[in-house]
Amino acid sequence: MIEAKDQAGAVVVIPALNEERAIRAVAQDALAHCRNVIVVDDGSSDGTSAAIADLPVERIRHAAPQGKASALQDGFRRALERGAAGVLTMDGDGQHAAADLPRLLAAAARFPGRIVIGARLKGRDATPGKNRFGNRQADFWVSWACGARIVDSQSGQRYYPRTVVELALTLPRGGFVFESEILIEAARRGIATVSVPIVARYADDRRASHFKPFRDVSRITLMIAWRLIRGGLKLPSLWRSLTRPGTIAEEN
Repeated sequence: MIEAKDQAGAVVVIPALNEERAIRAVAQDALAHCRNVIVVDDGSSDGTSAAIADLPVERIRHAAPQGKASALQDGFRRALERGAAGVLTMDGDGQHAAADLPRLLAAAARFPGRIVIGARLKGRDATPGKNRFGNRQADFWVSWACGARIVDSQSGQRYYPRTVVELALTLPRGGFVFESEILIEAARRGIATVSVPIVARYADDRRASHFKPFRDVSRITLMIAWRLIRGGLKLPSLWRSLTRPGTIAEEN
């Protein structure tokens, strides 16, 4: 197993908005596996930044909320300035386990140049029903646009190789649509995706999710539908996405 702290150039980027309750534990867990951690506080109105002020992480703070895409891009830009060979991402609400970061890196080593998604396949019954429905809809549309089945296209725990990080900085900042656009634009350039099964954790006292299934999946659908209409619907891509299984990196 590859440890993130031993992987040259690995940087963890954590976008956070009003995560005072969870962010310290998230950052500490990330530090246990990677010495290079960047937390982007997207204009929180609570004590998110103060909660990690004494930790050896780099903090970027927006004066006002700019959206997850902006937070990720600012974290990506700083990671590249620090010489990152690739970037690992985690959400700031504690949903992802930092212990899975080495597993994502191990998959990245097995499948060089690919995006690695931490797919929430374990314990899916714990996922709120509206989120499961929204994720399934998003997976269908993103897979069609990519021309390959994408497993858990909405997961925020990922590994991006440097080439994809650089690509992401050229894309428009569009909320939760941004992470789908990264997958689609990467696929257009022949960069495939592999998924690693993870468990998503949902604490009883968690704050309300920033991801709104109806609103955000509608935006993703409209974005992709417009792309498909302009591209002639790409029916062969739909067929491939429906008939070919996504690549799952199983444990050795």
